[in-house]
Amino acid sequence: MIGPPAPPARHRTLAHALLASATHPGGVTFVDLRERELTLPWSEVVARAGRAAATLRDRGVRRGDAVAIVLRTEPAFLDAFFGAWLAGAVPVPLYPPVRLGRLEEYLASTARLLRRSRARLVISGGASARLIGQAVALAEPALGWLPSDELLGSTAWRAPPPRPDELALIQYSSGSTMDPKPVALTHAALQAQADALMALVAPTERDVMVSWLPLYHDMGLVGALLGAMSYPGPLVLIAPEHFLARPALWPRAVARHRGTISAAPSFAWAYCAERALPAEVEGLDLSSWRLALDGAEQVSASAMHAFAARFERCGFSGKAFVPVYGLSEATLAVTWSPPGQGLHVARVDAGRLARDGTVAPGEREVVSVGVPVPGAEVELRGQDGQPVGPGRLGRIWVRGPSLLREVLDDAAETARLLQAGWLDTGDLGFEHAGQLFVHGRAKDLVIVNGANHSPQEFEAALEQLPGLRPGCAVALGWLPDGAAGEALLVLAERARGAAGEDAALADRIREAVRARTGVAPREVHLLAPGTLPRTSSGKLRRLEALRRFQAGQLAPPAAPGLLGLAGQVVRSRLALARTPRHHAP
Repeated sequence: MIGPPAPPARHRTLAHALLASATHPGGVTFVDLRERELTLPWSEVVARAGRAAATLRDRGVRRGDAVAIVLRTEPAFLDAFFGAWLAGAVPVPLYPPVRLGRLEEYLASTARLLRRSRARLVISGGASARLIGQAVALAEPALGWLPSDELLGSTAWRAPPPRPDELALIQYSSGSTMDPKPVALTHAALQAQADALMALVAPTERDVMVSWLPLYHDMGLVGALLGAMSYPGPLVLIAPEHFLARPALWPRAVARHRGTISAAPSFAWAYCAERALPAEVEGLDLSSWRLALDGAEQVSASAMHAFAARFERCGFSGKAFVPVYGLSEATLAVTWSPPGQGLHVARVDAGRLARDGTVAPGEREVVSVGVPVPGAEVELRGQDGQPVGPGRLGRIWVRGPSLLREVLDDAAETARLLQAGWLDTGDLGFEHAGQLFVHGRAKDLVIVNGANHSPQEFEAALEQLPGLRPGCAVALGWLPDGAAGEALLVLAERARGAAGEDAALADRIREAVRARTGVAPREVHLLAPGTLPRTSSGKLRRLEALRRFQAGQLAPPAAPGLLGLAGQVVRSRLALARTPRHHAP
């Protein structure tokens, strides 16, 4: 599958595009939990970035240095990210501490990410800085840190513009099947991705992008922030924690700003449809929403149907849905559904697909994620490494100008992922009617009675089951003691208020899975809300859930007590007080 030719580069790099945006109207609007708004015109974004670049220079940052950014969705994130570019440095956005129930785990994980990224300085502030200190101390004694409120203390300056072959971003992979990898992307890769997206979106002066996606993740950073900046056009940002607390903020912002483009993973469409309060969405006009992109581990038709059914009275059209496929190792997007197509669903025989990899008509819904973006190619390969034809399940390989340069400082992993210019995505899929359908992650396959099943086959049966949290169940291949082969294990979080019904709920789970797939789970375990481990972008970590289950460590996060949290804040401040404000040369 070959996409259209790559469009000509609109700028030498996105750092050049940033400087050019200063002469254009529009800017970035931040929306808080109470819908108060702060707008920074692009001219001010650029001016602030120049001052941040000078501060970084004064703190010892040199061209090519990695600068870690641990900030929430706030103006300081733009200062730090774009300031690093103008200083010739390489930004490394990291997940801020927002889930306090697993704080010790977060601090240890963040320390590992800081070490792997080779960061020389970490920028943090506000609530994040009150908790990040121990991770900084664990990472590297020579690591410097800079409070975000000191970023704008110098007179504007910038280094010579970057070359396309220089590193532009260290972006961590989601870590759904293994620990997150530091994906090193060049300015050329980012520019190629932005140009491809511009060719697909074809923005006009009427377009407004609205996003609640985290800025430390590729969909929110590359798709929303860098996409809007490279056009440039208006961008409305909502913090992800605010969306989760009050999901109606998202459609309300679209209606208020006449938003035209907004993206989300599948869980968010279902979450908003279920949780948005009627009084908050009554009378909204969403008719301006022309591109509603869904990018997820596997796109869920039921989630999009639920959102469309809830908001069609507000003028939202299901034809606006654009399912897409991508991954951090390819910067962002690999395939894109034709605008106006809406949901293109193939109904396949899951049993036949599991037995011999042949796509045949059946009951399982799989959503098309379209065709390769401009400049990209997709090839489906069998176990022998040879291409498979349409209608056959294969491993998805990708080639194009937006691929990673390397996994930072890991030659073996880089060689495994990149072979002769092709990227092994680790995903399985098939081609049907000229479009790509994603079947799941190869490492997540569940093998029952010799047949390979995607876990999503089983999990789809539970999406609407009363008593369960939507999107909070995993199907796993598990080898019980004394068994001759793998059996199906289901771990599912019960809905709040559903405690005490475990036996009946487990029976309903078994029956729903058996009726949908013909395979009955060997064991079903009901869990408290929040127990299943997730990546920083919200994806379920199936293999980590299995590891914790087998080790007897699968438990919900502990509620943070005020005394314990106060102690963490004190320890963080002490650690930061011992950390130099300049990075060591």
